[in-house]
Amino acid sequence: MKHAIALLALGLVGMSLEAQVTKAAFGTTKDGKAVDIYTLKDASLEVKIITYGARIQSVLAPDSHGKVGNVVLGAANLDGYVNDGGTYFGAVVGRYGNRIAKGQFTIDGKTFHVPINNNGQSLHGGTDGFSARVWTAKVIPEGVEMTLVSPDGDQGYPGELTAHVRYTLKGHALQIAYSATTTKATVLNLTNHSYFNLGGEGNGTIVNHKVQIDADRYTPVDSVLIPTGDLPPVAGTPFDFRTPHTIGERVDTKNDQLKLGGGYDHNWVLNGKSGVLRTAAVVSEPTSGRTLTVSTTEPGVQFYTGNSMKDGVNTGTGGAKYVRRGGFCLETQHFPDSPNHPAFPSTLLKPGQTFHSMTVFTFGVTK
Repeated sequence: MKHAIALLALGLVGMSLEAQVTKAAFGTTKDGKAVDIYTLKDASLEVKIITYGARIQSVLAPDSHGKVGNVVLGAANLDGYVNDGGTYFGAVVGRYGNRIAKGQFTIDGKTFHVPINNNGQSLHGGTDGFSARVWTAKVIPEGVEMTLVSPDGDQGYPGELTAHVRYTLKGHALQIAYSATTTKATVLNLTNHSYFNLGGEGNGTIVNHKVQIDADRYTPVDSVLIPTGDLPPVAGTPFDFRTPHTIGERVDTKNDQLKLGGGYDHNWVLNGKSGVLRTAAVVSEPTSGRTLTVSTTEPGVQFYTGNSMKDGVNTGTGGAKYVRRGGFCLETQHFPDSPNHPAFPSTLLKPGQTFHSMTVFTFGVTK
């Protein structure tokens, strides 16, 4: 995928090229757990991450004129995340990101049941997923590593799972490296649920953003947003982003799939070899000139256009009230409901194996 961008570090002369990491208190949960916020800063970006849900709170990136602004939706305090209205702002979701049909799956002939929390389905790990846990953090070179131990039987999932998420800054890019091990065979689909607005968080909708996704196929869904199992081509449909299109161009066109999702809320089957880091999507915003390139080792990406956001419900880090479609998500992932679709790439993780995944968000500006 070709996209001409210039990566600029403007007005930052003299700053260390390597990321510096600082820590501060961010609040306490109702059950008395301390939540911290880590700031990663280098010559190009400043990223804040909280231990509640291992969430990205903000990403400060320059626009084409060198003006720095936050391009990630979030909350200014812990309460804004605890009571986020099911938006999952900036969170690591799991054990299973996205949906599992009827909250059940089978491993080695045994059926497991996980909490149902979305139209009769299980979404993002259930009623008490990883997004609502306080992760353990430690500073690593150029970043921070978040760790969570999920006990055997947690939310119905088998095996004690130890998950690590490493956030590091490398120039103009925020790298997210996932790894996990388990004591019993289980299913796993970790992803980050950040919402982006390259015009600046709280600055209106994202319908003017231009999106390109390197995918020839996608996974259509049924009435409860569970994949049908088909992998039709995007050609000739509003899901064809192989060349750039603005979000607003087709998001509200008359299309059965768009009607089911209330807009774009689907998984794209990425081109290229799964397990190899390659470009999945490129997004640009015309007013600011900012760009976002998403690279991943995952086989799919969920493109979501904030269709369920409600005007004025959430207040952003800068104090502005968010609006419907105030942000978009590009959740790199395995496909939704993969445990119930043998033809989809497997999400099974067994003892003795280590799950690895990498996603990179690279920020730049148009020439």
